[in-house]
Amino acid sequence: MATMTPMQAQRPVALGSSFAGRRVAGSVSGARLPSQVRNGATVFAKQTAKQTGKKYSQLGRWKGMDEDISDDQQDITRGRDMVDSVFQGAQGAAGTHNPIMSSQDYLSQAARTLNNIEDGFYISPAFLDKLSIHVAKNFLDLPKIKVPLILGIWGGKGQGKTFQCNLAFKKLQIGPIVMSAGELESGNAGEPAKLIRQRYREASDVIKKGKMCSLFINDLDAGAGRMGAATQYTVNNQMVNATLMNIADNPTNVQLPGVYKNEDIPRVPIICTGNDFSTLYAPLIRDGRMEKYYWAPTREDRIGVCMGIFQHDGVNRGEVEALVDTFPGQSIDFFGALRARVYDDRVRQFVTEMGVENIGKRLVNNREKVEFEKPEMKLETLMKYGNLLVQEQDNVRRVQLADAYMKGAELAGTDGTSLPEASL
Repeated sequence: MATMTPMQAQRPVALGSSFAGRRVAGSVSGARLPSQVRNGATVFAKQTAKQTGKKYSQLGRWKGMDEDISDDQQDITRGRDMVDSVFQGAQGAAGTHNPIMSSQDYLSQAARTLNNIEDGFYISPAFLDKLSIHVAKNFLDLPKIKVPLILGIWGGKGQGKTFQCNLAFKKLQIGPIVMSAGELESGNAGEPAKLIRQRYREASDVIKKGKMCSLFINDLDAGAGRMGAATQYTVNNQMVNATLMNIADNPTNVQLPGVYKNEDIPRVPIICTGNDFSTLYAPLIRDGRMEKYYWAPTREDRIGVCMGIFQHDGVNRGEVEALVDTFPGQSIDFFGALRARVYDDRVRQFVTEMGVENIGKRLVNNREKVEFEKPEMKLETLMKYGNLLVQEQDNVRRVQLADAYMKGAELAGTDGTSLPEASL
């Protein structure tokens, strides 16, 4: 009979094969197995249950041994007061028992969920058709077909291109990665081009996880185009155009600066909006790289969008049609501004009741919310405010202030006098 060593005599004896099996599966001599081993065992158990047609259930009595449900950042924080201070390094925020990353660091700064958009808004069938086909073509494997990576939606100044894109993204269940024109310029050379690559790869990671995604660049011409001869063409303008061209030519091999390894990533369709794409670098907008779509809403589109604008105000379709036909040359945002203008009388009444000197205390840092009765939007009222808006537009076109200053202080009035009442 073999004799036991002193070390073997001190080891505890397992109380049962079931307990011992779980003990060995979960740890070795009291230490946890690597998370890859535990997770691999869990995945194997789930696959076995799927193949046998059985429902997967938690195997062991201690879930923490079978599945890695730990949070390293929280574990570091919990251990702050559990060890002697000599092992915690520096005191304060520089100590070793402080979380390295906060929860905000894990969140994307550019991803949009579009959950805040209500239902019931009008989507142009032609707009939805163009965007959905472009997205589908970029995810399909079409043999010997050169599919443009970028869809440029341009024209239609103030016609709701961005909002139509958001409605289409929500319809297609796409959470886009968004960039604005202001991010295409920086005080540091190369930063915007690097940011485009980062956002593209971020969208590619979303696709890699099994969810459709797109890179959405708002007002591309404002950030990368040249608005007349006075616009300075910077290094960042050049690099943004060159980077988009390179991504359009190699959509599955997009690397960050300083990384030179071939790594295939999922292709990401790019949607761009703008008012004038003729300001962009011409090779970028050629047909092989960018598919262009000129957004010019029809009368039916304008009526449908306006029905969505006035859907909570009791304005019927006949009144909306009369409004659209009265102002045929106006953009979609004109009717949104018109609806906001109707509230002027309510706000004027509120300011009068509170007193001009007291509205600051009532509006700023006050828990009590100011509520208005919904104004009655009759067709006559809408027509009146619509004509006022058109009159302001005419004033801007008529009074060329810069030219007047150059001619010599030409002021208001029919004869250019500084006393308008004298000219009546």
